[in-house]
Amino acid sequence: MINPVNQPNNIKTSIFYINDYHGKSINMERTVTASNAFDVRNKNKKDVDTLKLSSGDIMIGEDFKTNQLAVMFQNTIGITSSAIGNHEYDMQSNVKSILPEVKYNLLASNVKINPRSAWYRKTLPSTIEIKNGHTYGIIGTSPIDLYKRSKEGSLQKEITVDKVKETVTDIQTEVNKFQEQGINKIILLSHLGYTLDKIIANQTQGIDVILGGHSHDLLFDVKEGENLFYSKSGEPVIITQGGRDGKNFGILNLEFDKNGTIKKVQNNIGYTKNFNRNAPIKYIFDKIFGSRETYGHINSAPAPLTHDLIEPNPHAYFIADCVRKDLDADIVILPSSNIRGYFEKGKIDTRILADILPFRNKLYEVNYSEKEIVDAIKLAAKSFTNIANKPGIFYTSGLKYTVTTNGQIKSISFINKKGHEIPIDVNNPRTDKYYKTVLNDYCAQGNDGFKELNKPSRVLNKYDFDATNCVKNILKNTSEPVNIQDDGRIKVISE
Repeated sequence: MINPVNQPNNIKTSIFYINDYHGKSINMERTVTASNAFDVRNKNKKDVDTLKLSSGDIMIGEDFKTNQLAVMFQNTIGITSSAIGNHEYDMQSNVKSILPEVKYNLLASNVKINPRSAWYRKTLPSTIEIKNGHTYGIIGTSPIDLYKRSKEGSLQKEITVDKVKETVTDIQTEVNKFQEQGINKIILLSHLGYTLDKIIANQTQGIDVILGGHSHDLLFDVKEGENLFYSKSGEPVIITQGGRDGKNFGILNLEFDKNGTIKKVQNNIGYTKNFNRNAPIKYIFDKIFGSRETYGHINSAPAPLTHDLIEPNPHAYFIADCVRKDLDADIVILPSSNIRGYFEKGKIDTRILADILPFRNKLYEVNYSEKEIVDAIKLAAKSFTNIANKPGIFYTSGLKYTVTTNGQIKSISFINKKGHEIPIDVNNPRTDKYYKTVLNDYCAQGNDGFKELNKPSRVLNKYDFDATNCVKNILKNTSEPVNIQDDGRIKVISE
């Protein structure tokens, strides 16, 4: 147990930490205000070392402007080091333009990089930070499931990520280097996910704090067995993680003794919605985004989700319906991981759509058999029991289905363009019945384990735009404000 007794020679440390903002620029603007408040609060505390650290996935997708804002955000609030998450690696097409703008250390101890890659000279396994004469060792990691979370492409030729056992060894190697230099306050910036963070806490020695990400857990306070563990040598290890999409940030207050052992800890989660958007950074972000156009208005909409990857989502239904109507498809399927926000009462403009659909994945139109569609929905439904609920369920237009909380599909129906419901035999779906189906390029290329959706010979169209374009087109031709509501097309039942 951690001894809460204050000692006069203890080293006090306060860490402002972020993870998995996924390009959500409006929440970035709010976090700038929160970060400024953190700075003001600690300005005159000469006995407190302050650090600002990121666990990755602040960027998302390949959109240059979104990634540029993510970098500017981290530079602005004073992030000094960041793990490299899977979504940092998304920016394959513009990586050479973005990386020079990064003013903080990019850390990944468990990767091997081709020397010809733009990442080669920019990536470090670890770094040292000195605050008020006190030295901190900072280590980073990238996710071991990087390829499952990324599009097939040049990345696989440039980056090799170690597996679990090797990653644990990589981390311990960096810890040992620090300890040989007499550094005893060591922080891991992890983009491995909560499950692996717990393994690392127990199977290494010398790490004091694991600032986590990737699995989108929200870890409150400090609770033994949840985010307080003990290393191989019996010293306390604190794990943090602040959820996803910039809804939260964290402040971790620590006291170390002279041997670098944590003696006192307090973990605070802050909510970005409680902070105003910072006016100067909002002005800059608006300028980067360019002119903002209003496409329509929302009259009413449900509250945001609690469980983003496995919960019925009327906001996503609305998007899928726009795509189906705009492209005259039989069926639309959208992966839940692509929907990164929600609609609120009021206008829908450029920035709001960019926040909800930041990936900008291009759309494909493919002729899929009934069996291929059913199998894909069944595979996605396994997210209910998968680690961190990944990859997430499919949201649909033209289909309705019932799924159990243990990930079993009970029924599926096709809803034709006249609104008639036609049941599908989920146990014996037809192989000779085909549907003109629209989905994004990520799934159509077989990523995230959906290899059976990779049917290049049956691609009817490859559109040069994403779902955002369809939402804009439908809204522009809708004269009345929109009511977004749950029509029950996805039902989750207990079993």
